[in-house]
Amino acid sequence: MHTDTSPVTPAARPGDALATVDTPALVLDLDAFEANLRVMQGWAGRHGVALRPHAKAHKCPQVALRQLALGAGGICCQKVSEALPFIEAGIRDIHISNEVVGPAKLALLANLAREASLSVCVDHPDNVDALSAAMTRAGAQLTVLVEVDVGQGRCGVADSDAAVALARRVQAAPGLRFGGLQAYHGAMQHLRTRAQRAQAGAEAARRAAAHAQALRRHGIACDRITGGGTGSVEFDAASGVYTELQPGSYAFMDVDYGSNEWNGPLAFRHSLFLLSTVMSAAAPGRAVADAGLKSVTIESGLPSVHGRPGLRYVAANDEHGVLAVDDGAEPVLGEVLKLVPSHVDPTFNLHDELVVYRGDTVVGIWPISARGLSR
Repeated sequence: MHTDTSPVTPAARPGDALATVDTPALVLDLDAFEANLRVMQGWAGRHGVALRPHAKAHKCPQVALRQLALGAGGICCQKVSEALPFIEAGIRDIHISNEVVGPAKLALLANLAREASLSVCVDHPDNVDALSAAMTRAGAQLTVLVEVDVGQGRCGVADSDAAVALARRVQAAPGLRFGGLQAYHGAMQHLRTRAQRAQAGAEAARRAAAHAQALRRHGIACDRITGGGTGSVEFDAASGVYTELQPGSYAFMDVDYGSNEWNGPLAFRHSLFLLSTVMSAAAPGRAVADAGLKSVTIESGLPSVHGRPGLRYVAANDEHGVLAVDDGAEPVLGEVLKLVPSHVDPTFNLHDELVVYRGDTVVGIWPISARGLSR
């Protein structure tokens, strides 16, 4: 973020009209954002499960503080360094929903565990030993969850005997406390129909329950089963298995999640946009906007143009976004467009700040303080 001494003026200031924000700029519709938070918090409360929103989606402490104010019990981060700005903002209950491996990361984790209530995941006995050694050296305490693979095919043990052995190892390790299971299935979040997600969710919950039952048969309490995401939370909350939910994108939505079928009890609005200015309209049927790969990511597809029929974002270059233009939909040179990112998480990571608006007026600038903190 530019300092006050920089010759580059801020993209926006509170009180500015939204139409005057310099572009490209990541902006948040506060009305839609707050509505999304209320819907998700209400859904969790209705089913008696805890809500622990995932901060990897936005990397912005101001977002997390508003989620906590509505009743969230804590937040998730994905990397240890990512937790730093949230701890500095006063957030003291953070789940690192990932394995933490390597001396530098373990040392940082141990130092932070003396300041906040942290939990992490394990899926290997050597990692348990390394976590214990780091906590013992620092005089810190850490909650450890065994990660189980419930269909994602990424991290986590698939065998209940392995989960029991890891839990016992955590229980016996100095500086560690066994906290339960992480059972996250990321791929199911993007199955397009509700029926597909319901079926995948039922199977994930069945596997998670089987692991928890195995722990209990061996006399190991398993009071916390955490997981779930924006695409599956409808089913995870009602499963009777999960005690805690970890959605992140629901607060913002994107093109990818918007492609899911949402005709159930949950409905979320697009609240995050990338403002982009039409910088060229020299050829019929084509225009160019000033937001490309350095402002938005395309691994989940291209952004869409919001509220402007006849314009389609069809190609992203480093600094340019190429638009296809239907007859009669020609943009005016200098026109400011609202683009919906295809994937909010990495798009947030490209920006230093979030321009927050209500109606047509900028009401705040929120630093994306954990941008780039991926260690």
